[in-house]
Amino acid sequence: MQPAHLTDVLKSLPHKPGVYKYFDSEEVIIYVGKAKNLKKRVSSYFSKQHHENRKTAILVSKIQRIEFTVVDTEMDALLLENSLIKEFQPRYNISLKDDKTYPYIRVTAERFPKVFPTRNPVRDGSEYFGPYANVKIMHTVLDLVKKLYPTRNCNLVMSPASVAAGKHKICMEYQLGNCKGPCEGYQSESAYNEDIAHIKYLLRGHLGEVKQHLKGMMMRAANDLLFEEAQDYKEKLDSLERYQSKSTVVSTTLGDLEVYSISSTEKVAFVNFLRVSQGLIVVSRNVEIRKKLDESDAELLEAAVAEMRAQYGDNCKEIVLSQPLELELDGVGITVPKLGDKRRLLELSMKNTLLFKQEKLSQYEKLNPELRVDRLMEQMKKDLRLSEMPKHIECFDNSNFQGTYPVSACVVFKNGKPAKNEYRHFNVRTVEGPDDFATMKEALTRRYTRLLEEKKPLPQLIVVDGGKGQLSAAVEALKAIGVYGKLAVVGIAKRLEEIYYPGDPLPMYIDKKSETLKVIQHMRDEAHRFGITHHRSRRDKGTLRTALTEVPGVGEETARALLKHFKSVTRVKEASVDTLAGVVGRAKAKIIVDFYQGIATESDDQVVL
Repeated sequence: MQPAHLTDVLKSLPHKPGVYKYFDSEEVIIYVGKAKNLKKRVSSYFSKQHHENRKTAILVSKIQRIEFTVVDTEMDALLLENSLIKEFQPRYNISLKDDKTYPYIRVTAERFPKVFPTRNPVRDGSEYFGPYANVKIMHTVLDLVKKLYPTRNCNLVMSPASVAAGKHKICMEYQLGNCKGPCEGYQSESAYNEDIAHIKYLLRGHLGEVKQHLKGMMMRAANDLLFEEAQDYKEKLDSLERYQSKSTVVSTTLGDLEVYSISSTEKVAFVNFLRVSQGLIVVSRNVEIRKKLDESDAELLEAAVAEMRAQYGDNCKEIVLSQPLELELDGVGITVPKLGDKRRLLELSMKNTLLFKQEKLSQYEKLNPELRVDRLMEQMKKDLRLSEMPKHIECFDNSNFQGTYPVSACVVFKNGKPAKNEYRHFNVRTVEGPDDFATMKEALTRRYTRLLEEKKPLPQLIVVDGGKGQLSAAVEALKAIGVYGKLAVVGIAKRLEEIYYPGDPLPMYIDKKSETLKVIQHMRDEAHRFGITHHRSRRDKGTLRTALTEVPGVGEETARALLKHFKSVTRVKEASVDTLAGVVGRAKAKIIVDFYQGIATESDDQVVL
């Protein structure tokens, strides 16, 4: 529904690309967006669909005024949007968290330009190359530049008149070979500028031109019998070859292109950007993007493309992405490669993205452990195709020995961790013999009947240890007590760690390295441990009760002491009064001996010859 105070503006919106701005009651810009079609995009914010999104609904409720700007292309809109977000920093726009001041390499705009690093670009006509996310790489490039093409680093103002008059004197840098002495005319201005031109080629990643120039100079010097000069050019060419061999990523046949990949969580996204020139990665940068309105990965990737191209220039005519975008850029090809060199470059970018994501999340989770819980729950919800986050999970397992002493165990996990005070075990009452399915059905029936009677919350997820049979038994139990459909239930088979869903004959396989599978495996192992421990306790008590506690005056403590000392019931039966007396006293020792001698006598009397 369109607000009355915005009706006229919404009607006047054109079906053209552009940028729109939302203002609140205090005339503060709260959101800036771009659109391929302004009318469709802006009108969509006031549709019922967008109101279903809580964050967007809050934004829409605060809009008091709309301004828009029409541009020629969608790319123009993207760049303008990026510029306006930087300028006004609206509350509801995503924020690219990249607050570091990255260094650039500056080539000054003066006679005999200087080349040096800086973190403060100034609009004075100088050219800037970068920014460099890795300072070490920047210094490696600078060292190569200085080795190939020595330039001055002094602050002298070298006019033609002052150089001709000899007002300047060469310094130690000339003696060290770091400068060719243009201050005294040892290097002409034209030769100096030619070196600067090749430096710019190198900084742009165009190594082919630089290599060709050095080869030409080497051959010319050799032809002129200037062998020392030729050797100098050869050493420079070798340095360039070594640099290129270390920097080549996939193939030297690749042209200039940009690579973007993204990986996101519910609240934040991580983007890696690579700029490749002639097979070399000349720029690598990671960016963190904070979500504000549940933006999709496509929207975030578009913002990253606009930001990077604004900073590093938009001269690349090919963009490689980890997912398709509807973005159309004039003269620029956008691809999502499946094979080949470009695919390997994309995989490299994805690897960097995931490592950056892992590092950042680890840092945040150390400062705030609750973030890990939220992330894990969200991941489990996604992996297990649940409708809500499984903050409360219960897992069931059965244990028996040849059908005797059957027990079921229920372990409880909350926020991905064991809640041991809520563990429960069930001594099976209605099942005779080794019937695993019936045992599972009884355990779930008793568990959730009791939770309903006590009005306690049900779990979001039930995990049963077993395949289709155990899962079917669990479903029958839940249907019988009327809670099926109110909670999710899955089965996990041990052999291949398959996850079974009710009504689905085919299992689902979760990534073996995923945290979701690790939590489920931990639950399954805990249920098995808890169940087998209780089963063994019951079995031991039963053994004591039937073999030793039948002796008058011998209780469980005495029986346990006898077994601990003699190791078996047979040895107890064979022991003398004196031997037994050392453990239980003479009075009980005589009772035990008399009891077992009486049983033996009765057995002999029953023998018929």
